[in-house]
Amino acid sequence: MLIFDAHLDLAWNAIDWNRDLRLPVAEIRRREQGMEGKGRGVNTVSFPELRKGKVGLFIATLLARLVRPELMPQIQRYESMEAAYAAAYGQMAYYRAMEQAGVLRWIRDRASLDRHVEGWEKEDTSREPLGFILSMEGADPILAPEQVAEWWDAGLRIIGPAHYGVSPYAHGTGTEGGLFANGPALLKEMERVGMILDATHLSDQCFDEALDIYGGPVLASHHNCRALVPNQRQLTDEQIKRLIGRGAVIGTALDTWMLQPGWIRGTTTPESAGVDLEKMIDHIDRVCQLAGNARHAAIGTDLDGGFGREQSPRDLDTIADLRRLPAMLRRRGYNEESIVGILHGNWLHFFREAWK
Repeated sequence: MLIFDAHLDLAWNAIDWNRDLRLPVAEIRRREQGMEGKGRGVNTVSFPELRKGKVGLFIATLLARLVRPELMPQIQRYESMEAAYAAAYGQMAYYRAMEQAGVLRWIRDRASLDRHVEGWEKEDTSREPLGFILSMEGADPILAPEQVAEWWDAGLRIIGPAHYGVSPYAHGTGTEGGLFANGPALLKEMERVGMILDATHLSDQCFDEALDIYGGPVLASHHNCRALVPNQRQLTDEQIKRLIGRGAVIGTALDTWMLQPGWIRGTTTPESAGVDLEKMIDHIDRVCQLAGNARHAAIGTDLDGGFGREQSPRDLDTIADLRRLPAMLRRRGYNEESIVGILHGNWLHFFREAWK
């Protein structure tokens, strides 16, 4: 069954982590043996593993953040928006190179989405490229709201205005506050050109302000439930209900601290905490219960998003293990229509509606 993953930082892994994603995960791990640093030698994502798991469609990111050394120095590294702009275009060039090599297929509209899905519904998908929709996580590379149209023309289809800390436009995870001066103009320009809003990582105040201002399609690419794991990074039940009311889909993330309360980074392990993929189903189920149906819950793993197996469910070795989800959902009582929706159908419906 086709799987749609709504959040993978592929270009960042390829360039900043210097990983050849055309290699099997086992070979990338071998090459990183002896390297120091979180996530080294324990990665979970590469193109062969995506293909093995039938993760044939995903949202791939541009991630180029301004310096916030007190938060995440390994991600937030650029001293100027101009440098972030250049870095994001460099990441886009990586996707273009993979497209030219026949590894990836760039999905920009409904027609290309439908053609891609048709190819992946065949019995033999060995010749089909992996499909991606391009997103920007943190709007730091956008020099001014008027530049949104340039990014659209370049192939960008989704923007998350903030990430960890603050961006030039909005408060994000771990901060309190609303939109900055150019935030409303950014959102209005996004709506004008058809750019989708990703509500992930917005502070609580920014979440409310953004949904008040922006009238276009909104999603939450990789977000879990605050009722299950209390943290501002998670969505409250009221936020989930508001997203459902806007027709949004919410992708469940696999970063273990977001799956189970009490996780201490650098100390807790998936084995000691007993965190497995069943915890992912708990968050999916919470969204379904709040919605009263299974049409708004989906997958947005964020695997290899600055961590590896040391901060992933204990029963997941690589992203190919997402193949186990249908059986797990069946055991929870989900019917086949709902399972297809959660694995890919809900995202397909969302983008077809957004692009009609």
